[in-house]
Amino acid sequence: MRRFLSIILIGTLALGITACAKEPAPSTAASENTEVTTDASAEDPVDNSDDKFVSAYPAFKVTSESLDGKYWVEACAFEGENVSPQLSWESVEGATTYVIYMVDLTAYDFIHWKSDGITETNLPQGWASSAFSRGDIYHADYVGPNPPSGSTHQYNIYVFALKAPVERVKGSIGSQALKLQEFMDGLDTDADGNTGNIVAVGRVVGYYSAKS
Repeated sequence: MRRFLSIILIGTLALGITACAKEPAPSTAASENTEVTTDASAEDPVDNSDDKFVSAYPAFKVTSESLDGKYWVEACAFEGENVSPQLSWESVEGATTYVIYMVDLTAYDFIHWKSDGITETNLPQGWASSAFSRGDIYHADYVGPNPPSGSTHQYNIYVFALKAPVERVKGSIGSQALKLQEFMDGLDTDADGNTGNIVAVGRVVGYYSAKS
């Protein structure tokens, strides 16, 4: 059944999840043939200085029980159960709401998870609604990693701690985000037009290797 669902999604999303199978641009891609290290500091970064998207913002620690070493478990992948990863973090002082982006950095910043209006700080595995078809894309928040056969992609989860809600969280799951930096920086302005809205950003770095 899971393989059948994969065929449906791959066949119906012209610029959707199959975009992960495209060769990455050198400036944003993580090498698929490079050995992934097991350095704990890379798994749980405590600062954002090495991340081009969020290096300007203070950091806080986010952890996930859905990581097996440095790899997302198969349950979170599209070829698995297609459930969103578990996430935990401590409440960030000054923040009233959180926004999540999960991005495939190997495939042109392809968005796999986008949720806003979050007030919890411990999200169980499967918390977000999942997309299995083109129609689901418009009503769901998550679609799991789906790299091409034999490849390994890097998937970062970003948790933005905000002082107040924003008018709109831009970007769509199941599509490339060529303006991802603009989307993220847009969170720094709240719905009333006040700037300095981003208190801090936490992130989790993980990889997934296609099983088939």
